[in-house]
Amino acid sequence: DASMPAPGPARGAGLGDGPHDASAPLDPETAVTLLTSPLGGMDTADLRRLGRALRDEERAAGNKIPPPSDTLIARALAEPERLTVHDSAYTRRAHHLGTLLRKARELLDGGGTAEEALWELWNGTSWPQRLQRASLRGGAAGRNADRDLDAVCALFETAARAEERTGGRGALNFLDELEAQDIAASTLTRRSSRPAAVRLMTAHRSKGLEWGLVVIAGVQEGLWPDLRRRGSLLEADRIGRDGLAEPLTPGALLAEERRLFYVAATRARHRLVVTAVKAPADDGDQPSRFLTELGPEPKDVTGRPRRPLAVAPLVAELRATTVDPDASPALRDAAARRLARLAALTDDEGQPLVPAAHPQRWWGLNEPTHSRVPLRDRDHPVALSGSALDQLANTCALQWFLGREVKADAPATAAQGFGNVVHVLADEVASGRTPADLAVLMERLDSVWDGLVFDAPWKSAQEKEHARAALERFLRWHVMDRAGRTPAATEHGFDVTLEAGPYEVRIRGSMDRVEQDEHGRAYVVDFKTGKQAPTKDEVAHHPQLAVYQLAVREGAVDDVFDGRRPEPGGAELVQLRQPAPKKEGGEALPKIQSQEPLSGEWVGDLLATAAGRVLDERFTPTTGTHCGHCSFRASCSAQPEGRHTVE
Repeated sequence: DASMPAPGPARGAGLGDGPHDASAPLDPETAVTLLTSPLGGMDTADLRRLGRALRDEERAAGNKIPPPSDTLIARALAEPERLTVHDSAYTRRAHHLGTLLRKARELLDGGGTAEEALWELWNGTSWPQRLQRASLRGGAAGRNADRDLDAVCALFETAARAEERTGGRGALNFLDELEAQDIAASTLTRRSSRPAAVRLMTAHRSKGLEWGLVVIAGVQEGLWPDLRRRGSLLEADRIGRDGLAEPLTPGALLAEERRLFYVAATRARHRLVVTAVKAPADDGDQPSRFLTELGPEPKDVTGRPRRPLAVAPLVAELRATTVDPDASPALRDAAARRLARLAALTDDEGQPLVPAAHPQRWWGLNEPTHSRVPLRDRDHPVALSGSALDQLANTCALQWFLGREVKADAPATAAQGFGNVVHVLADEVASGRTPADLAVLMERLDSVWDGLVFDAPWKSAQEKEHARAALERFLRWHVMDRAGRTPAATEHGFDVTLEAGPYEVRIRGSMDRVEQDEHGRAYVVDFKTGKQAPTKDEVAHHPQLAVYQLAVREGAVDDVFDGRRPEPGGAELVQLRQPAPKKEGGEALPKIQSQEPLSGEWVGDLLATAAGRVLDERFTPTTGTHCGHCSFRASCSAQPEGRHTVE
């Protein structure tokens, strides 16, 4: 950066206490922390592989008792060229980080500042790009990325201020200063409050301040005065310099409350407004006794305000008035002018403060839109998945359209990540790539778990226990006798085209497991990790299981049955997150919900209904339990909060 001062003796010697050997190893614990941090980006599995490889290298060199893995890893970070002889699949990140650390250390030894070293580390990794992508995606991961970016910016600002304040005493002094801070905060920036803004505070906080207008709201008996004891279970409020003090009497508490009310009331220079609620019944809410002590007779205002005292209802009323044919031209003109004033208000960055006041945001003024390009080409089969079929025919067509076609759904949640991890591990066990051992599966789970984003650490720990229980149930299910069925394929992809009345429907997807029963038929298993399970009647007509059986009938699994066309023998949902009934094994086994071999024409009717809605673009909303976790409630005409889009 051309704006940075050139390195020189006046800025101190790099680390703050003289030159250092750039190849000196780090502390082993620090080395491991760096490798698993966002700078290193290694997972625990690759870290263990690296440690084993370095120990094997020591033994090959004649050292029968090599040092611990973390010590060898620290040495390798100090000499990254040693890692070039090992498999880059698990050494690439360590080699890159070691090279980066060496550059930063050489920069410091050459007189560079802590800020320059931080920039070398930050700019030399893919961490900035990862945070940027996460931030743009939004959601919980985006909020975490925003916080990380704010923290990094604060760190750079602190390093720059420390350099200016100390005259360049070196990076070690800067680190010592950071470690000495119990609360990291900037004391150099004074927060200013806008003089024209409304300030909301307690009576205690108002002491010593004054305003032209003061409003004391909610002056109710029982709340003000509040004659309850001011303390806690341990009565820490009684501790004084001379021992334990006697608790305040009700009379003393009343006097203290009266003084506090006096403080609040005397903050007004010109006008004081005090409000309270008076219920008709004697046992309802009543104004405080302090109101009569003010002097003026309280004024009773019966009824409710004509509108809620907030900006949104005011804008709604003004908008309605401007288009009301029964309103006078003068009133409509006055409402439009007030809306124009609200629409013109902006903050310090030029962003509108009341965007809903501008006519561009009045959705009801726009004509319904129509796409010139059809959603699907009628000359080609309608491509659907099993889950899409269920949404279109049984759940909500609008939810399917907005989520799948418009891609407006929220990004993947931690629950989806939970399911993906468990599915992958189940596939690895079934395919023989990973042994059916809980310890091995938990080790694999540990290596990726920190990549899932949860709202709180306790939630992560709770979900990890649920994942452990799900894997235990899967392993017991995997080794149990299942009516003589034997595995034929796992994660088996299929792509078949089916006739559905006047339509052709192309079904694509993947079967978690295909098994062969004792009669040579194909039996499909679908693992579920959700918290809810369908009812027995819903499983009998479960669209996804039915689609799997149709795919078997159309030849989707011929290749795993030696080229012959097996008959579908049924399908089942294995609820790994939910225990079986006690008579079927209880907590140790998963809940299993079976679907008999297909009969009747209900599946064909389901396909035709779904295909017709897609081709005719009839995406009407349907309410139900699925609305509770729908991302589009605010714009759904079937919900009260979204009805304004069409009314």
